[in-house]
Amino acid sequence: MSNELTPYEAMKNTLQKMGPEFKAALPPQISPDKFIRTTLTAIALNPELLQADRKSLLGSAMKAAQDGLLLDGREAAPVLFRTKEGTKVQYMPMVGGILKKLRNSGELASISANVVYDKDQFEYELGDEERIIHKPFLGEDRGNPIACYAIAKTKDGAVYREVMSVADVEKVRSSSRAANNGPWTQWWDEMARKTVIRRIAKRLPSSADLDQVLASDNEVVGFVQVENKEPINITPAPEEQVAPLSRLKKSIADHQGELIEPPVQEVANVTHA
Repeated sequence: MSNELTPYEAMKNTLQKMGPEFKAALPPQISPDKFIRTTLTAIALNPELLQADRKSLLGSAMKAAQDGLLLDGREAAPVLFRTKEGTKVQYMPMVGGILKKLRNSGELASISANVVYDKDQFEYELGDEERIIHKPFLGEDRGNPIACYAIAKTKDGAVYREVMSVADVEKVRSSSRAANNGPWTQWWDEMARKTVIRRIAKRLPSSADLDQVLASDNEVVGFVQVENKEPINITPAPEEQVAPLSRLKKSIADHQGELIEPPVQEVANVTHA
C-alpha cells in the first residue's frame, strides 16, 4: 500500500503546521484549530481549490485569519480565479463577515440587509417619518430583483436606512473589473446586499477591523475607477496584499514545498466553496 499523501492530506498537514502563524493573526475569540477545521471543510467541499496555485490558497487562508473571518461560506469564502499565470485563489468576505465586523464595533443594536423582488410587497417613504415596509412573497418564484436595502439601529436609538434600486447597484457593478464575471455573475444577490451595506456603513461608526475587511472585499471584486476598467479576467491582488506580513509570507514559502502538485485541470472562472 502506498504511503504517498493525497493533495488534501498534504494541505491538511501544511495548515496544521502553520497553526502558530494563524494564532498570531487571528483574534482571541477564534482558535487556530477552529479556523483550520473550517478551512479544511471548505477545501473538502470544493476540491478544485487543490488544483489552484498553492501559495495563493495558503495566502488566502492567512488573509482571512488576519481579517478575523472564517472560510465557512457565510463569513468568507475562498474563490477561484483563472489568470494568465494559472488558476489562483483569493478569499472573499461575505455579507455575514461584513455584518459581523459592523456588529463588533460596539455601537450598533442591529443591522440587516435584504434584496426586494417584484412579487414582494415593498414600500419606502422619505420625509419626516421615513420608513421601510417589506413583506416577501412566500411562493417559489419571487420574480426579478428590483431593489435592496439596509437598516441599522445604533444603541442610542438612531435608525439609519439605505435603499438602492437595481439600477443603482448596477452602476456600482460597472465600476468593477469583475462586472461581467466572477462574484457579480455567480452571486448577484450577495453582491447587491454587500453593496448596500457598504453604502450605509459610510454613515455608521466605523473601526479599523471593518475598514480592513472592506479593503479585502475591494481586492476580490476588483473595484477600480470606471476609466481604468479592463475587460479581462479577474486578476488576483498583488502578492504583498495577499499576505502583507513578512513573517506570514515566509511561513507560506517555508511550507510550500511540502505540498503535492496534482494534475492540472480546467477550472471555471469563479467557484464558491
